[in-house]
Amino acid sequence: MRGMQILAGAILIGAVSGGALLWRHGSKPQAAQTPQAVVAPAPVELSRSPTLTPSPTPAPFVVRHILPITKPLHHGDFVWDESGAPQGPVVITVDLAAQVVSIFRDGYEIGAAAIIFGADNMPTPLGVFPILQKDADHVSNLYDAPMPYMLRLTNDGVAIHASDVRYGNATHGCIGVPLGFARKLFAATRLGDRVIVTNGKRLEMGQSIVG
Repeated sequence: MRGMQILAGAILIGAVSGGALLWRHGSKPQAAQTPQAVVAPAPVELSRSPTLTPSPTPAPFVVRHILPITKPLHHGDFVWDESGAPQGPVVITVDLAAQVVSIFRDGYEIGAAAIIFGADNMPTPLGVFPILQKDADHVSNLYDAPMPYMLRLTNDGVAIHASDVRYGNATHGCIGVPLGFARKLFAATRLGDRVIVTNGKRLEMGQSIVG
């Protein structure tokens, strides 16, 4: 795998602004109204440019558990173990340098796999991408090629999907994962879940993924 071994816990964090909105702070409760005298409201001067209320700050989403992977992941390998992982928001991280994808649910890593990605002339983009579309039986309209269990990340065709994950293979910018992993990933995600793609940025237990 280009001379690199993918070690357990080789996960990443995207250096992005805003991040994914995983939780929203609750709004403040309204004060109870008293059944006493009705007071006319004071006149309010309207601003010509009303100020928009800012979105709540996302709560931190930290790594709480990493799968105990004891061997390097080679092309075609993947691990999946949801035991002990609570329900919660899902974040997928992709490290192109380590050639690995991890899926976290409420901070618990539940799956990891070796990947293939875009060749130099068609690189996989870096950044934070929401899942825009899911299609288990998708066929590329650009290359007339099957893309099983496709999770679309961009409108110009970049996606995570099942591929023939072997050394030397590459994609047209997509992230290719083993078929068995793609099937489980497809079932565990929903539209709007965030995918963070970076190139060599990793984190440790207790560090924030998003937030």
